[in-house]
Amino acid sequence: MTNDDRTKTNGVIVRESPYGMQREPTFSGILSFMRRKYSKDIDGAELVVSGIPFDLAVTYRSGARFGPQAIRLASAEVASTTPYPWGFDPFENLAVIDFGDCFLDVHNPLTIPQAIIEHARHILASGARMLTFGGDHYITYPLLKAHAEKFGEPLALIHFDAHSDTWPDDSPDSLNHGSMFYKAIKDGLIDPKRSVQIGIRTWNDDFMGMHILDAAWVHRHGTDAVVAEVERIVGNRPAYFTFDIDCLDPAFAPGTGTPVCGGLSTAQALSIIRGFSMLNLIGMDIVEVAPAYDHSQITALAAAHIACDLICLLAKRKAEK
Repeated sequence: MTNDDRTKTNGVIVRESPYGMQREPTFSGILSFMRRKYSKDIDGAELVVSGIPFDLAVTYRSGARFGPQAIRLASAEVASTTPYPWGFDPFENLAVIDFGDCFLDVHNPLTIPQAIIEHARHILASGARMLTFGGDHYITYPLLKAHAEKFGEPLALIHFDAHSDTWPDDSPDSLNHGSMFYKAIKDGLIDPKRSVQIGIRTWNDDFMGMHILDAAWVHRHGTDAVVAEVERIVGNRPAYFTFDIDCLDPAFAPGTGTPVCGGLSTAQALSIIRGFSMLNLIGMDIVEVAPAYDHSQITALAAAHIACDLICLLAKRKAEK
């Protein structure tokens, strides 16, 4: 197949390498993230994008199972030009594939946590890192189990959210999207002294020793101060990054299950993330995008841009080694 032939068909299907960008119309084609090669073959991949379409753990509005699909669709526009303000193609030196979604037996919910763990183990065993799209925020708990097993525990946690998700729940079989980090701390998966939660604006009687940079703190001190504080707290500890899209104010992310007013703007969130070039990010997820409540893809576009910036961070860190 000639290069000219490739430009006339879908690059996700014919792409032979996980490197480089291949321009296609933004309005057509297969829904892979940023036009990455769709493949179950992880060999050679340095970052694996995948989805976990799970939303059985929500306390309010469901629909985040459609989040991975919505983020992929929105990413077609993000992939149409060189990412700003980076000024480089992150796929020139970072091999990224789209693995598709984790298979879940939704008729047997108690099998789901282990299915997510096995999904993550399979990818991490290859040496690749993960960028995962939810799904509701419960998925971070089994993902943390797999990452702590791979990289050693406890990990640092960088957590963007309106909610602390440290509410008590001691039921071992509970699929609760508000208690993952309560369980993760109890399990020794994360170290609260080296972890930080950004954008919080719901009350909890016990934040379990986590460093809290609530939404009011971010608005008052600015994004540069947030970056400096996160670097001080986390240092070079292996860090898991999780972004609940409801960290953003509903004006910027209406398409989510538990919106809370007073949150960050998309510009604030991106500015903070772009400052994380010194952090050792060993795994990442973006969760709680529920497109049924979205308007003009505002929420999904925000998630796609956050994901693109995370990829650029990894590519920049690799290039500087």
